Amino acid sequence: MNQLAKEPINRIPISVSLDDNVTPQDVSPTARSDKKRLLYLSLLTILIAGFVSILAKLLVYLINLITNISFYQKLSTHASSPVSNSLSVLVILIPAIGGIIVGLMALYGSKAIRGHGIPEAMEQILVNKSKIRPSITYLKPVSAAISIGTGGPFGAEGPIIATGGALGSTIGQLLKISSYERKILLASGATAGMSAIFGSPIAAIFLAIELLLFEFSPRSIIPVALACITGAAGHHLLFEPGAVFPTPFIETPTNSALAIYSGIGLVIGILAAAITKVVYFIEDAFEKLPIHWMWWPMLGGLVVGFIGYFAPRTLGVGYENITDLLSGKTAISIVLSLCIMKFISWAIALGSGTSGGTLAPLLTIGGATGALLGTGALYLFPDSGMTITVAALVGMSAMFAGASRALLTSIVFAIETTQQANALLPLLAACVGSYLISYLLMKNTIMTEKIARRGVATPHIYEPDILNNLKVKQVQTDEAIVLDHTATANEVRAWIKEKKLHQQNYYVVADQEGNFKGVISSSDIFNLHFNDDSNIEVLIQRKRFVVRTEDNLKKAVEIMARENLDVVPVISEDDNKITGVLSYRNIISVYTQNAEEHKENVAISLKRRTLKILLHGKKKISMIKNS
Repeated sequence: MNQLAKEPINRIPISVSLDDNVTPQDVSPTARSDKKRLLYLSLLTILIAGFVSILAKLLVYLINLITNISFYQKLSTHASSPVSNSLSVLVILIPAIGGIIVGLMALYGSKAIRGHGIPEAMEQILVNKSKIRPSITYLKPVSAAISIGTGGPFGAEGPIIATGGALGSTIGQLLKISSYERKILLASGATAGMSAIFGSPIAAIFLAIELLLFEFSPRSIIPVALACITGAAGHHLLFEPGAVFPTPFIETPTNSALAIYSGIGLVIGILAAAITKVVYFIEDAFEKLPIHWMWWPMLGGLVVGFIGYFAPRTLGVGYENITDLLSGKTAISIVLSLCIMKFISWAIALGSGTSGGTLAPLLTIGGATGALLGTGALYLFPDSGMTITVAALVGMSAMFAGASRALLTSIVFAIETTQQANALLPLLAACVGSYLISYLLMKNTIMTEKIARRGVATPHIYEPDILNNLKVKQVQTDEAIVLDHTATANEVRAWIKEKKLHQQNYYVVADQEGNFKGVISSSDIFNLHFNDDSNIEVLIQRKRFVVRTEDNLKKAVEIMARENLDVVPVISEDDNKITGVLSYRNIISVYTQNAEEHKENVAISLKRRTLKILLHGKKKISMIKNS
């Protein structure tokens, strides 16, 4: 055995001059190929978003058509509301009929059309490699249009988010791309749908980050952002121009007004937690019914129709209700109806498992609650400078922030849909307050409770990826085995047995000058069919690849996973010398060290809290003794 196979790298430096047969592509995935992939995905997301925009418009047309047929017995796609219907007591039956149709579609089509869309998309991302059944692309919008068009108290945004996500996932499955890239297409299609309905691209991007992607990186955000911009362009082309929810001009708030809006946010945070618990309590109650789940939407529809008979404004999408609330001039009786009756109607309909969205109902209920709280505050503090308009706006935004914990989405959405930049501070104050209370009172949100019950854990802390933040040179092994390419199988076998290195699966091979030759496996070395006197270089069957010292660990892990290796050679950036070897043990040690640091931080925090409790207890005992 020659000296190269016997000595570690740090004792015999190996200079590397990559020969002509080793191309940059063989060494590692290049930035050029990554950028080409990013451009490819971006182009796909733009095309998907364009198609989703058209689907959004078709969905609105379909909802209008079914609404006109159901409540006015006419064929028309013009926008109409069930509020002005003249069906009298027969209106109770219309949502029930819609519920029967949706139940049949779920039974014979796909059960996945039930619910409001976002939790289902989250579940597929987390546990099913972002694979959604292609049939959802048409079943979800049709079932939602029937549910909403027959009076269901839902919004169109949930179904189009689910539809866009299903379209992106389907295209990803057809193209045979990776699950990560498929996740990007799914999120792009879903958020493009939201952007197309509301013309809110920035809020849609934040929705992707907070509820779908669970990360923030250029290769995911750029395609999603382009999809959201395309969806917004589709909104301006296909829908009416201007703010989705026109609002009177909002002036810069006073400090007193900000304090009141913060208080409204805290109260609504409590209500958001209560609403979430009530919705799932109702869903549990339906689970206990002694009838097949197909009939549940019909029962929910009967309740929707019964409430709609007495409070017609609770029927249908009701975007006009939000605009009326933001005007600040809605009668208290109507505000109360939207606050209480809309909630009951929506909670029972959603709990029954029908198809529809949650955003519009949450905005309506939150806006009505904010208007009521604002009215009371204005009566108590007439000189505070607050307005009912802003109270309703922060109410609707805080309700969504508390129920979903999509904090940034809630704030930006309210600004984009009203085009009132002066509302930023009140929205920030109210939404942070609601978010805080929701975090303290609820383990899961209205978006995650359903999938959490199925055992699916959703990320709630977006910590930086350790692999992205560490470079290869920080964790590589400087003492490693490098075999000489001229060594024979007999020599290498004897040496491995002598050094007792049977646990190592792969070895790096180089020549006497240190030129990297490749990687061979231990199983090939001990293959009995291999000529004992042949050089081990003939065993090299893989392309020659390495990682560089300045590469991050994530890139190295991707190479190791793709090539199914547990060791890769490392070369320097400047002179192409082998500086060490990176193995899976190095990667595991990084995670182990990070886990220990996390435990240490938790232990320190617990010690501090315990000390505070003990000091507080001693203080109380001292006070009792002194008294």
